[in-house]
Amino acid sequence: MQTMKHAAFWPTVTLAGLVAATQANAQQEATDVGQSLSESSPTMVVTATRSRSEEGKTPQRVTVITREQIEQQLAITDDPGQVLSNLIPSFSPSRQKLSNAGETLRGRDALFLIDGVPQSNPLRDSSRDSYTIDLSMVERIEVIHGASAEHGLGATGGLINFVTRRAEGGGINQSAGISFTVDDDLHSEGLGNKLNYRISGQQGDWDFVAAATRQERGVFYDGGDRRVGIAYPGELQNSESYDLFGKLGYWIDDNQNIELSLNHFDLEEGDDYVPVVGDRDAGIPTSAERGTPDGAPGFNEVTTARLAYSHADWYGNAVDAQVYRQRFRARFATTPFFPYLDGNGNTQFDQTRNESDKQGAKFTLNRQGMLDDRLGVTVGLDILEDETRQMLVETGRTYVPESRYSNIAPFLQGQFKIADPLTLHAGVRHEHADLEVDAYETIDRSNVTQGNVAVGGGNPSFDETLYNVGLTYQATEWAQLYASYSEGFGMPDVGRVLRGIGEPGQDVDTLLQLQPIVTDNQEIGARFDWERYGLEVSYYESNSDFGQRLAEQNGTWVGSREKTEIQGVEVTGNMQINDYHDLSLSYAHTQGKSDQDGDGSVDTKLTGINIAPDTLKLGWSAVWNDRLSTRLQGRYYFDRSVDNPALDFDGYGLVDASLAYQLPTGQLSLGIENLTDEDYLTYYSQAARISDEYYFTGRGRTFTVGYQLDF
Repeated sequence: MQTMKHAAFWPTVTLAGLVAATQANAQQEATDVGQSLSESSPTMVVTATRSRSEEGKTPQRVTVITREQIEQQLAITDDPGQVLSNLIPSFSPSRQKLSNAGETLRGRDALFLIDGVPQSNPLRDSSRDSYTIDLSMVERIEVIHGASAEHGLGATGGLINFVTRRAEGGGINQSAGISFTVDDDLHSEGLGNKLNYRISGQQGDWDFVAAATRQERGVFYDGGDRRVGIAYPGELQNSESYDLFGKLGYWIDDNQNIELSLNHFDLEEGDDYVPVVGDRDAGIPTSAERGTPDGAPGFNEVTTARLAYSHADWYGNAVDAQVYRQRFRARFATTPFFPYLDGNGNTQFDQTRNESDKQGAKFTLNRQGMLDDRLGVTVGLDILEDETRQMLVETGRTYVPESRYSNIAPFLQGQFKIADPLTLHAGVRHEHADLEVDAYETIDRSNVTQGNVAVGGGNPSFDETLYNVGLTYQATEWAQLYASYSEGFGMPDVGRVLRGIGEPGQDVDTLLQLQPIVTDNQEIGARFDWERYGLEVSYYESNSDFGQRLAEQNGTWVGSREKTEIQGVEVTGNMQINDYHDLSLSYAHTQGKSDQDGDGSVDTKLTGINIAPDTLKLGWSAVWNDRLSTRLQGRYYFDRSVDNPALDFDGYGLVDASLAYQLPTGQLSLGIENLTDEDYLTYYSQAARISDEYYFTGRGRTFTVGYQLDF
């Protein structure tokens, strides 16, 4: 394998900056030169906070990714994990796969939401919860950094809420687009394309949005012009996907609105390529070759329905209520870990399918302006029911038994202005959860005789009361200090526990590993806003007395319950050089340890399956005239050492660029992912897993050309 080229990163950034006018990335669409980068936007209400907090006024770090930023990234890559990694300081580097296992926020799992509807599966995490909607359907992304209980189960590392598009005013509005993606050697196998269409409008008391996307992805090639390897847990390359989205709203009066939304996302892998196992010790990455894989192609198929009601002034209160239902199906590729004998006595291999159905409701009442506009209070109730199982497709065997989870959680949140510059934020949430599992038998993955272990059923329940408290202090017009303590609640991956039981005589009621995960997040920070300059600095600690660390055993991941402690620093800044040029910077440092020997002391460094490397990100956006806008962005992942030298990480740097040009009719865009054609092994492949099968290189230089027409 050729030498990795990350040492040339910074000279390349300098060179790329000199030619940015012709090679840079798409800045937000500007049809008039007067629409400059310095134009201010209205204060953003962060719906993920439940109490309708405003951006920049919370005691925790909050990031709002705008539609313009999403479009900038989509001009370069359609991988949601890559988009989030590019824009969130402490989010792990993307695996560039359908599976997002190892893509963490501040070293822990994030809870993914669509308009507040949870996408994560609490009982058997498929690690595909960021691939349930096409980002073309998303208006903005709200990110709460650190443990949060505001939406309940799963946000031990934070919240990532995809807020979907709303109807545009001014009659009927339509948008259609097409794009083509290819590697820099123009391989026909690497060619991909995407079509999108959206229509929205308002008529009287009604408004609506309807949209559809269809995408075909080609084979990925790395910086050494090799095919990127195929992953058993799920692939983005050589796949087809479509997304159908609809939203219908009716205004009962000026204050009351009912809204029904439906999203169906379907991604299916191709059946044209098979993995070529690499050799980690020899530095030979996993690759792929033409062939017919065993079994049926993997897929993600997710349907989410939501009915919401809001009242802006119900006796002086703002009321939000929603009910939702989601059907989640995910099939994984055939692996050598599930042997069975066919009718002729031959050994064959099976594949698994996750099936999860959830339904729930959320009710929120918010009242502001009490006590001479000093007190605001939010109360609510969340309800969730989930049924999950994991089956073996060919033989119909149960890999993870059907598990039924129910959860009810009332909460109270308030903010009180102690004095003009000082505001207290505090809240409490009580979680009551029940888990029900019938008696079942595990399967023996070690041989074809399928020796089983009988496990007794059970109905364990949990009660946890979670607290949060924070302060914001507006020291000057341009400086704000904040501090907070918050708790997050999560279940361990129940499926991993239940399927991994190897000793007879156990039952679900007595399994210690099923106890919930409670994460404490402490954070202090400062925000500075000087007209054209902005800076935010925060330090956090995230601790769990009984957390979960993923560990590999006999070719599969199990949840090891251990005490874990994580600390980190995040720095973000932006500078508007003038009305048309904007620079951005972020730096994130994360470190953590766990107690692997059970002596009560955290003394073993967390690896890349949990912790992201230290990361520096730079961006330059520019509007050159009324037609041309660009962006250039670079990120560098620093070397990282852990206790196991085999999982040490050799850092690398990547540069992306894109350009948008306003035509007389429509807009043309050009995006270049990995501008310098860096040849590198992904962070996950180096630092998370020791495996010849999962030793993947990252995608090399890739071009995306698109055309978008609004009419």
